[in-house]
Amino acid sequence: MILGIIAVIIVIAIVIWAVSASNRFKVLLIKITEADSGIDVALTKRYDTITKLMDVVKSYAGHETELFEKVVKLRSGMSMSEKNEANHLMDKASQRINVLAENYPELRSNENYIQLQSAIVEVEDHLQAARRVYNMNVSTFNQAIAVFPASIIANSAHHAPREFFEAEGIKRVDVKINL
Repeated sequence: MILGIIAVIIVIAIVIWAVSASNRFKVLLIKITEADSGIDVALTKRYDTITKLMDVVKSYAGHETELFEKVVKLRSGMSMSEKNEANHLMDKASQRINVLAENYPELRSNENYIQLQSAIVEVEDHLQAARRVYNMNVSTFNQAIAVFPASIIANSAHHAPREFFEAEGIKRVDVKINL
């Protein structure tokens, strides 16, 4: 009788643990989705800000507007590699804006341009924070599915490691500043 009670207690403990582990994976997946959405919000804000800056630049450099037509329009449902590519295209557009500003000194002193440049710095900080949150949640999830005994539940639910938001290769190289 005592062995039966012990067996029932063990079975109940295992069931409670399995449900708890399964729920933890669900919570982690929700956090990843939320962080992914945070990146989308930051990329959209970045797009909107750069678009406004482009409008200011266009007023000074109308013949150069074709440079900006390649800026990616962000849509929901992008994979992390597509977001990395969109990020790369937005970086290129931002660099082109800075080159144009160098060619038009009166643009650099324009108050709207200066305010938008400050807004871009803020947007970039927001985007960087969103990426860190996403990668932190992906790391937590990937660790959870790799660690035994939770890996048993992860494998039975067919959870696979998630992709991190990664920097482009060029951004991993040390920046050289020539003064």
